[in-house]
Amino acid sequence: MAPKQRNAAAASPAAAPARTPATTTTPITNTTTTTTTTPTTPASLKANAAGVVGNGGAQTWDRIAQNLVAHYTASTPQRTKLLDAFLAFLVTVGGLQFAYCVLAGNYPFNAFLSGFSATVGQFVLTASLRIQTTEANKGDFPAVSPERAFADYVVCSLILHFFCVNFIN
Repeated sequence: MAPKQRNAAAASPAAAPARTPATTTTPITNTTTTTTTTPTTPASLKANAAGVVGNGGAQTWDRIAQNLVAHYTASTPQRTKLLDAFLAFLVTVGGLQFAYCVLAGNYPFNAFLSGFSATVGQFVLTASLRIQTTEANKGDFPAVSPERAFADYVVCSLILHFFCVNFIN
């Protein structure tokens, strides 16, 4: 018995069934409301006659970045912003130390290791402090108050820098 042949019209992409719009039904005290939505394409992403997406992609990324910055400045507490600025400073210092080591050499290698490990260690401790003091993470750390987290941060920072200074000799 030979396999069944598909209908040629069903196999062609042009004969594919039309996309039906999404329908949601919400019951509201003895009545039903039906809302029909149709998928739309933003004007910045519409293709031209040749099918190539235009310059709208860069504008979309700009709007995403602007919305991200606006949301961060509006919803982030000042203490968290300060910790984020210090984290950015530590990343910059670590990058400069590594660039200096690559470009100028690492003759006192223990000094480079000590400075770089102090920067990385301080970054880790600051990131931990940020996680413990963020309001959204209060459920993850119920027994740790912000004052206790800061005290742990200070003690661990002192221990870290004590080891780094002793490593230099």
